[in-house]
Amino acid sequence: MFKTRMTELLGIEYPIQCGTMMSISKPELVAAVANAGGLACLAAAIYPTPEELIEAIEKTKGLTKKPFGVNISLFPSLMPKPPEEMLETIIKAGVKILETAGRSPQPYREVISKAGLIHIHKCARVRDAVKADSMGVDIVSIVGTECGGHPSMEKVTSLVLIPKAAAKIKAPLIAGGGFGNGRTLLAALAMGAAGVNMGTRFLATQECPLHPAAKAKIVEAEETGTVLVMESLMNPARVLRTPWTEKIIEMESRKASLEELAPMISGKVSFKGWNDGDLSEGIYPMGQVIGLIDDIPTIADLMKRIMGEAMEAKKRLDQMG
Repeated sequence: MFKTRMTELLGIEYPIQCGTMMSISKPELVAAVANAGGLACLAAAIYPTPEELIEAIEKTKGLTKKPFGVNISLFPSLMPKPPEEMLETIIKAGVKILETAGRSPQPYREVISKAGLIHIHKCARVRDAVKADSMGVDIVSIVGTECGGHPSMEKVTSLVLIPKAAAKIKAPLIAGGGFGNGRTLLAALAMGAAGVNMGTRFLATQECPLHPAAKAKIVEAEETGTVLVMESLMNPARVLRTPWTEKIIEMESRKASLEELAPMISGKVSFKGWNDGDLSEGIYPMGQVIGLIDDIPTIADLMKRIMGEAMEAKKRLDQMG
């Protein structure tokens, strides 16, 4: 069912990746996605020491026998340790799939290649996708402006970004930004992608380690319920729209400094909200796809539903021809 270059290279059943989400992509979530036939990656940035990262990897191995990866964010602020050290830890732990994002992975390509890792690099611009492809990464992942987290300053939608990137690279392409059901999966494949990256959709699942009240807010939200913040810092983030984020936008409009904004955009504030369900303070990365979410299924049920919807959509198109 929907065998693609992504599924064949990664050894997974379905062309679906659960987007890596800081403080959320822990062993239980990663293993649940793997067991359901998709790909998920542990977020290395949430483990301050190599020992803690190894412990998380071993815990995940105990929960699934299927492939999973580890994400290394190359954003300087999200690196608890130098990337070289985290790479060494991942290699020693026997992980075979690596995802990088945030900056160019060029300085680490030799180490990654020699270790035989399957390397996914996530970016948000066509020129960065082309650059990553030229470096020899195994899979390029690209996100449109609809995505939760960090799109590019260029604000190009997935509908334009994905077919353009697919036409310019040789590596398989994973499409992110606006994908959350079977119809959108089929659309991504039609645009030339080998699979999709869904982050926000997996927030509203039984296995996701969020407070039930936080999940309920995701279900209630409309597609207009997100907003871009941090554009003044040249690092836009799409997050849940709240009075808190409206305050950030107001501060940015009057050219507030990074020092002024720092307490408002700190991940420490959001970490508390994810856990206690009160999202009134902090910023919570979510994509416009929240408008398509209306329930909180198990990950296994969600994956089966997505694939069923994709098959139905394909049959409908086949009947037109």
